[in-house]
Amino acid sequence: MARSPGVRKLLTVNQVGGWGMGAGKRGLVTAAVTVVCAVTVLAAPGTAFASPSPSPSPTPSASATAGTTKDLEAVRKKLDDLYHAAAVATDEYNAAEEAADQQSAAIVALAKKIVKGKEKLAELEKRAGDSAAAQYRSGGLPDEAQLMLSDDPQQFLNGAGRILQGQRATKGLIAEMTRTQEDLEQYAKDASAQWNKLEANRKTKAAAKKKVKKQIAAAEELESQLEKEEKERLARLEQQAAYQAQTAWLDSGILDEINGKASAQGKKAVEYASAQLGKPYEWGAEGPGSYDCSGLTSQAWASAGQAIPRTSQQQWKQLKHVDVAEMRPGDLIIYNADASHVAMYIGDGAIIHAPRPGRTVTIAGAGSMPILAVVRPDA
Repeated sequence: MARSPGVRKLLTVNQVGGWGMGAGKRGLVTAAVTVVCAVTVLAAPGTAFASPSPSPSPTPSASATAGTTKDLEAVRKKLDDLYHAAAVATDEYNAAEEAADQQSAAIVALAKKIVKGKEKLAELEKRAGDSAAAQYRSGGLPDEAQLMLSDDPQQFLNGAGRILQGQRATKGLIAEMTRTQEDLEQYAKDASAQWNKLEANRKTKAAAKKKVKKQIAAAEELESQLEKEEKERLARLEQQAAYQAQTAWLDSGILDEINGKASAQGKKAVEYASAQLGKPYEWGAEGPGSYDCSGLTSQAWASAGQAIPRTSQQQWKQLKHVDVAEMRPGDLIIYNADASHVAMYIGDGAIIHAPRPGRTVTIAGAGSMPILAVVRPDA
């Protein structure tokens, strides 16, 4: 069967030579990129990663209740806004959850220090008590007074040394008790501060959760009002928007400049992400059954032995930035001006990501969304 120029260009874009992997290791991602994208082009024009010709407009619906293309485009933009707001709230939720986990761990660590500090203080108090009891048994006189009453010069000299040692030991004991008490007070203050932060983050987390659910419910309600044919047309509009953005990105010639090879860790991260293809998006999820966008990327890199921040915004802020032309498979692409979405670059102009509620982990064009930055976890 002869291939159209769009299909030929698509298949060229999605060859896996840029991976830096041998032919025997192309595996799941190679097949997924080629098959998924080729089938998509043939079945639904407008979803290809690149095409030299404009994508056809959706066919008007025969339904009496179907809106115009302009109406559906407005619906598409509204859905984009709602799911974007949900993504921002999800990032807030994830950040609050991560902070709460850290604060809980800090409180546990401080509690252990307090327990050890109390045990140490009890031991010091026992030593002080033993010293006081020994003094009582000697008649209640201080060691210095007993020494002065001695008639034996040698005993006097030996005793003087012991007294000096005893004085030093007593001062040291008192100083150690004081430090231990101060430490306990500081641990208690720190624990209280961490507890207050924990409570604040719990409230932030609850508010973000409420916001996420509200935005998703609004989007689902909006979609539920559409007829079947309208939903199909809406899906084609979404595909067209991504298609056009990817086409513009590739037509800039950027792919000719990108030839980086995946690092050993990068390959492992890509392999992990590839194994999650088809699993559902779920906000706040980190696997293994479902993921949100940053849950997928953070777990993929954790599987490669590299811990990275949990949220897309923190991944953008904390990881090393690299030029788009220098990116390699395994790097993360941060999307939108507010860093509300993240995907993993897998080579040849493609990404793996968890898109949004109602979608599954999938392969898409790297330029199908507005790129904010590229970051490298194993820089």
